[in-house]
Amino acid sequence: MSGHSKWSKVKHQKATTDVVKSAAFTKAAHAITIAVREGGGISDPNMNFHLRLAVERARAVNMPKENIQRAMARAAGEGAAAIAQVQYEAYGPGGVAFLIEAATDNRQRSVSQVKNVLERAGGTLASPGAVSFQFRRRGVLTVPRAGQSLDAVLSAAIEGGADDVAETEDFYEVYTADRALFSVKKKLEEQRIPIDNAVLIMYPTTTVVLDKEKRETTEKLVGELSQLEDVQTVYTNVA
Repeated sequence: MSGHSKWSKVKHQKATTDVVKSAAFTKAAHAITIAVREGGGISDPNMNFHLRLAVERARAVNMPKENIQRAMARAAGEGAAAIAQVQYEAYGPGGVAFLIEAATDNRQRSVSQVKNVLERAGGTLASPGAVSFQFRRRGVLTVPRAGQSLDAVLSAAIEGGADDVAETEDFYEVYTADRALFSVKKKLEEQRIPIDNAVLIMYPTTTVVLDKEKRETTEKLVGELSQLEDVQTVYTNVA
């Protein structure tokens, strides 16, 4: 069990992207499209775990039920082919590694916007593979600490196949291998342990420590990138 969390930075990014509701809905709809594609074209959340996570994300930004249903219907149709999943690798100020996941119907627009935001902040796009090797795909579930004992969460998490549990002030964070996220989520639910969020993330294998000024600069850049309509999630290797 580890003592602190790196997931708080990604949660901050979510809060930033949700500032503009329409942009948040667009991001959620694109995530649904990608999830249907990753799930082999299956548009039933009960049979497509990636889609279930995308729908939960849409609900988390208060996307209306009818909007979610329309997004799933579009994802199963011909128009879904226009949405491409892309990943940008970059270096921010101070050499911080950035991994930027996006979903777009216009690759040229998307890369231009990302590049402009990076360069204004003193960052730069990197070649494919320059940054991604520093991250690996993991699952993470957040469990509210209120009313839940560490022993109960840890026991259920381990039984479900979790790798690690970290503590924050308000949550337990359960980390899993990417393929184990569903089984761990199911085990926690069987034990009636409430789950605030369950997502797949890119987790840094090594981290860098920044001073206060560089950390603030990095967080500002993360926020600006996250506000771009095509950008889904931004990851860094900041400790």
